[in-house]
Amino acid sequence: MEGAFYEPAGQYTYVATAATVGPWSPDAQHGGPPSALAARALELHEPDERQRLARVAIDILRPVPVGKLTLRTRTIRAGRRITLAETVMDADGQDVLYARGWRIERQAQDVPEIVDGVSAHALPPASEGDPPPIFGRAAGGYLASIEWRFLLADFTIADPATAVTSGPEPRLAQVRSAWARPRVPLVADDQVSPMARTLLVADSGSGVGAALPPTRFIFINVDLAVVLPRDPVGDWLLLEAETVIGSEGTGLAMTRLSDQAGPCGRAWQTLLVAPQ
Repeated sequence: MEGAFYEPAGQYTYVATAATVGPWSPDAQHGGPPSALAARALELHEPDERQRLARVAIDILRPVPVGKLTLRTRTIRAGRRITLAETVMDADGQDVLYARGWRIERQAQDVPEIVDGVSAHALPPASEGDPPPIFGRAAGGYLASIEWRFLLADFTIADPATAVTSGPEPRLAQVRSAWARPRVPLVADDQVSPMARTLLVADSGSGVGAALPPTRFIFINVDLAVVLPRDPVGDWLLLEAETVIGSEGTGLAMTRLSDQAGPCGRAWQTLLVAPQ
């Protein structure tokens, strides 16, 4: 196993290791590591202790290659209460990923907390359920660099070619759940922030909540948006994910995010869904 997802290679430059490899191609990174690296850049750029990075939106312009990456970050809108920053990720002279993050002012006085549903499922000592089929496509790379504990699911992924239906009604989306934590650091010899750690695993929501078999369909996310009303605590994050898909091939994966204290945020991914 690699020592980290990225090795520093100069100012704002990093080299992706084999730990970043995604399940679709050995030459392309999983979306989680580059998203987390971009969030790290947003936090390091002109930091303000009075604000916290509360929302990050990632647009993946093309597959991010496993190789050298250069990041450039700028402030789009500076302010005392809110700040918007942007990071552009470049590979081989070509932009591959855009990230924008909103920093929100930390209030000096307490604000009433309203939580997103019930407390999270307890962290099991080992996986109780079977992993979704997409997790069987790659024995190494990113999926092996994250520790997974899958919870029991009350449904199986149906193959549209063999599924028997009682009528023209579409199948209802259902939730699948998994606890996840990284086995290696994001960047060698560096501590990962709560937002970066969240993005590192939240991009797997579409895989955890997969609704179609990856042997017959691709479902590639073109973006990732994460909002954290509060920072998650600890290494473990629970992904409770479900996917809805339109008949013309656009999907939406929605993931509730929780730490061991309870829900802490949400993630959304727009999907390209197509037959293999």
